[in-house]
Amino acid sequence: MPSAIDAEPDHRPAPLNARAQTLPISGILEVYNYGRDRPGLIPLWVGEGDLATPAFICEAATRSLAAGETFYSHNRGAPELRAAVAAYMTRVYGAFAGAPFPPERFFVTIGGMHALQIAMQLVAGRGDQVLVPTPAWPNFRGAANLAGADVVEVAMHFVDTGETGARWHLDQGDLEAAIGTATRAIVINSPANPTGWTATHEELAQLLALARRHGLWIIADEIYGRMVFEGERAASFHDVMEPDDRILFIQTLSKNWAMTGWRIGWLEAPAEIGQTIENLIQYSTSGVPLFCQRAATAALERGESFLAHQLSRMTANRLVLEEALAHSGRLRFARPGGAFYLFLGLEGGGDSRSLALRLVDEANIGLAPGFTFGAAGEGFMRLCFARKPPDIEEAARRLSRWLDGA
Repeated sequence: MPSAIDAEPDHRPAPLNARAQTLPISGILEVYNYGRDRPGLIPLWVGEGDLATPAFICEAATRSLAAGETFYSHNRGAPELRAAVAAYMTRVYGAFAGAPFPPERFFVTIGGMHALQIAMQLVAGRGDQVLVPTPAWPNFRGAANLAGADVVEVAMHFVDTGETGARWHLDQGDLEAAIGTATRAIVINSPANPTGWTATHEELAQLLALARRHGLWIIADEIYGRMVFEGERAASFHDVMEPDDRILFIQTLSKNWAMTGWRIGWLEAPAEIGQTIENLIQYSTSGVPLFCQRAATAALERGESFLAHQLSRMTANRLVLEEALAHSGRLRFARPGGAFYLFLGLEGGGDSRSLALRLVDEANIGLAPGFTFGAAGEGFMRLCFARKPPDIEEAARRLSRWLDGA
């Protein structure tokens, strides 16, 4: 009888991690791949604009590379960038606990997605639950699942009174009813992707009171906080919180300064947990390239005029779409208070995946299917209007013609 040593080796691959295997394929990516090579297609499916990063930001990176800054940087982020983030936050959001924001609260990450993953790893693990109001960016679920936690969707309500217009509403009674013994955190995204829902100060105060009552963390995704159509910024948890509140803020430079490809953002968290965050950065990326951090510093210090230019284009584009699509009688949508998306519902349009594929074939427009944003998003389509105005005007014409003939 052969010994264990003589036995034939098992060349079959070891089983993969079950969590990794069960992550869903992106519904946006499926439609993108289906239509990406269509001649003349107007791509409004991805959450980014069409403007390239401004030259003054790129030049800061070029100077860094020319100076030989190609070595490891601080895991928490270069001190100069953390100071620039603190100064920016103080300028836009005011004082923190009666004083300027301290740089110790900020941790530089490989984009907002990395900040989100770290936030999830900090507060949730195997057997835990995270509440996510939906429709919502699908990466919230992905980050929670990779941390070992499960997502509990809390459906927002699409309300159309006919008098004040349509709006999305988060019922805090629904949110509280979803809290269980395994709940560890609530994700709040305002202004929201994909709906444009923008919470008021009162709503944020109520959400914070709810989290305090149940001892929960809030993961606050406020990356679209400057992309609003009234005022300088959206209401923020910074306006209602105390210094010891359990809130983790996700931020990125991707949207405000057209830096999606640079992959740089930050996590804002209590300084007391800084060593834990530094460890998570060390064991995931070991930090952000220094030339990217120099570019980010330039964006924060000199980028207000570019942000204003983007907002001017988006405001005009939103108006063009609303005027063109409101007359169809077949679409329902709420006017977004922030972000750069129109979330369109089509009565009798079928499932959103099939509808997205049809729009590629029949209207030569690329939109994101609503189902990928959670169960509450089914029946809707996300349209990104952070594009040059002629594209948006043509997309509105194509969609209007398609509605007339469909």
